[in-house]
Amino acid sequence: MAFENLLIEYKERIQYIIINRESKLNALNKATLAELHTAITEAFANIQVGGIIITGAGQKAFVAGADISEFASLGVDKGTELAREGQTKVFNLIEHGNKPVIAAVNGFALGGGLELAMACHIRIASDSAKMGLPEVTLGLIPGYGGTQRLTRLVGKGKALEMIMTADMITAPEAYEFGLVNHTVSQDSLLTKAEEILNKILLRAPLAIASAIKAINAATDPAVNGFDTEIDEFGKCFGTNDLQEGVSAFLQKRKPEFKGN
Repeated sequence: MAFENLLIEYKERIQYIIINRESKLNALNKATLAELHTAITEAFANIQVGGIIITGAGQKAFVAGADISEFASLGVDKGTELAREGQTKVFNLIEHGNKPVIAAVNGFALGGGLELAMACHIRIASDSAKMGLPEVTLGLIPGYGGTQRLTRLVGKGKALEMIMTADMITAPEAYEFGLVNHTVSQDSLLTKAEEILNKILLRAPLAIASAIKAINAATDPAVNGFDTEIDEFGKCFGTNDLQEGVSAFLQKRKPEFKGN
């Protein structure tokens, strides 16, 4: 499928999703969110894709926020609908996906851009990137999971400080706070993302999907995370991948997982 606001590239089993609105600092408008929903859904369903790297076009911005021009005419109902649709169709979709998603934060990640990065399973930032949730400067709060995911990643006190002051933080600060997994030079950003994802792709795909589900359950008050872990652990015993993994271990060879 051809997209107006995204570039899709493949590198063996890795699918790149590049937000391609460089003149708008890759801001997320409704059309881009709709395309992200389609692209991510298709990637999760594509058996040729093992994992996804999301990044922004150019070197200035990952995603510099939502497209504020679309907010002017919204009332309470439409504003609520906007947040609920974005959460369901993009941000929660990524977080609860069955394949690993890495955010390669190549520049500004502000507002909805930082929320997009936080929905990904792993975040890698260029050392010149800057991050923040400046919504209160517009009379808003984060609406795509920012209050929840930031609190889980950096703790309540730091989340309150970042959101209430609307201050940006640097990539080294983000690493110190636990907001990103790694910081690297701009030139090394995609190489590092690929290195991590290619290592994950050597592991059993169904086990990776189960790990994502179980780890997400740890911060979901609606479910018992321990029960989820037990269930997912048990399901692994019904896979050919487990048989392959055990056989390879006993035979002292590298496993060849098929994802079944």
